[in-house]
Amino acid sequence: MRAMILAAGRGERMRPLTDSCPKPLLKVAGIPLIEYHINKLVKIGVTDIVINLAWLGESIIEYLQRGERFGVNIHYSWESEGALETAGGIIKALPHLTHNDDPFLVVNGDIYIDYDFSCLPSLAKKSSAHLWLVENPSHNLTGDFYLRNGKLQNITVLDVETDQKSYTFSGLGLYRPSLFKEYLNEEVMPLAPVLKTAINDQKISGELLIGLWTDVGTPKRLKELNESIEGKN
Repeated sequence: MRAMILAAGRGERMRPLTDSCPKPLLKVAGIPLIEYHINKLVKIGVTDIVINLAWLGESIIEYLQRGERFGVNIHYSWESEGALETAGGIIKALPHLTHNDDPFLVVNGDIYIDYDFSCLPSLAKKSSAHLWLVENPSHNLTGDFYLRNGKLQNITVLDVETDQKSYTFSGLGLYRPSLFKEYLNEEVMPLAPVLKTAINDQKISGELLIGLWTDVGTPKRLKELNESIEGKN
């Protein structure tokens, strides 16, 4: 299996920290966020990794190089100031991720998770993707999707008055290249429309991510995460 780490974002909400440091290189317990992901991938034998770059991408290359000291082979996919958005970035990197229609793993470079990648499930043949969801954090109380019988469902206006429990997308997902086949000519493309279309076709499965998860989106969250981990040590 191949993997991609999303690392092209500008990190506006993390300023001033990201004025001189890309978000994936921000440190948790003294280790850059992106390094945690790479180490998890190595443990399950994933050594071909694509990392997309834009803002301060040179800093990421300087730190990771080609991945030799981690035991991986890193291919960098350059973007223009992060303008391609998530699906656009994946589409651009597809030539380095595609092997037949085998699924590949994508993880946001600015999240922290203690999930064991050896627990990754096999993607069902009829599924286009498998997403990990988390309990809604304070910055996303509405949530992104419902989860019913292992399948994701979109949240609609008609659902507002129901008591169905929603969840937030964690930023970790397994995808088939075919999920993006209708969008190959799109240069700038967010991920949400791609997912919602496939969910309507009942082609995306999901599960809850159990364990510590943080979307390291603000200096406050980064500080709280470091304090939490330091408290455990």
